[in-house]
Amino acid sequence: MSVAVGIVGTSWWTDSMYLPALKNHPQAEVVAICGRDGERARAMAAQWAIPNVYTDYQAMIEQAGLDALVVASGNDSHYPITMAALQAGLHVLCEKPLGLTYGEARQMADFADAHNLITMTPFTYRFMPTNRYLKELVEAGYIGKPYHLNLRYYTGFGRTNEYRWRFDQNKSGSGVLGDIGTHFLYLASWWFGEIVEVSCVTNRTIERAPAPDSKPYEQTEDTAIITVIFANGAQGVIHVTCMAYEDTPFGQTHHVELHGSGGTLYGFIDWDKIQEVRGARAGEGMIKPLPVPEHIWGNARRDTVHNTYRDIFRQQDNMTRGFITAIVNGEKVQPDFQAGAEIQRLLEAAIKSDVERRKVRVDEIV
Repeated sequence: MSVAVGIVGTSWWTDSMYLPALKNHPQAEVVAICGRDGERARAMAAQWAIPNVYTDYQAMIEQAGLDALVVASGNDSHYPITMAALQAGLHVLCEKPLGLTYGEARQMADFADAHNLITMTPFTYRFMPTNRYLKELVEAGYIGKPYHLNLRYYTGFGRTNEYRWRFDQNKSGSGVLGDIGTHFLYLASWWFGEIVEVSCVTNRTIERAPAPDSKPYEQTEDTAIITVIFANGAQGVIHVTCMAYEDTPFGQTHHVELHGSGGTLYGFIDWDKIQEVRGARAGEGMIKPLPVPEHIWGNARRDTVHNTYRDIFRQQDNMTRGFITAIVNGEKVQPDFQAGAEIQRLLEAAIKSDVERRKVRVDEIV
């Protein structure tokens, strides 16, 4: 079986993440690409030998003979494009956040399930070896009863003040909360379970440049601190910022601290050469390295984090490749739209908390 795939979006992310992964899947065939800039779309199509180019996603959905669609466009377009694809009976991978509101994300998820369509929300960091090993250790009882976690995502792409659509409220819906906060909200709930309460404070650290069309816009947040309460009673703190100076090749670092009745786990990725897990069980002495097992690494390179990242997504059946394999096998895959909608719910709770300056129960978001 061959899966005919269309892609909406012609950014560097499409070029580096989706197209290489699809090219390396033996049962995926990218038959069409769509972008608002026709010249750019044609150039990308030529580079990747994609036969059909569109500037209208509806025309592509109707005419290109697709089985599946990858939606890698701006946040404000996710809902209309995805709903059009789902209504046409296509399986869909859509970037996060799924919509601009929880209501949009919930409609997307429920429609897909009602029509037995396979979906994916690409929370990429779920698939990194250190995070998968932390998941295994938590499930095996390494830290015992979860007490609290601390997650920090430091990056610096917002330190300059030029206009970016991610800082434009109308186009993105949120800033770092939706862009990188959703990744760590997903990991927090993946490791510790359901989140039932959220508090959040954000900041707009610097004044951003005007939009190219000079129209005024509401500026989104560039830093956020989120505190969460889990259904099991554990607590968490998540700090995400795009204003941190991190002197690594990719300008970011990820820090994970997990504590419980039985011990402690630490994860650290410097996005250069360090990707490690350390831990200690209560009563067993000092924190020590916990090498990631071979069954998690697979054939992924370990010399640099970037090479690991490439291989995890381009050579192994994770995320995009896993989505295609699931379609071939007629199976569900994770994280799907239901997972994406639940993270959208947490995002909306965080935004509400910041605006109203109070704790927000997640069940308030309906």
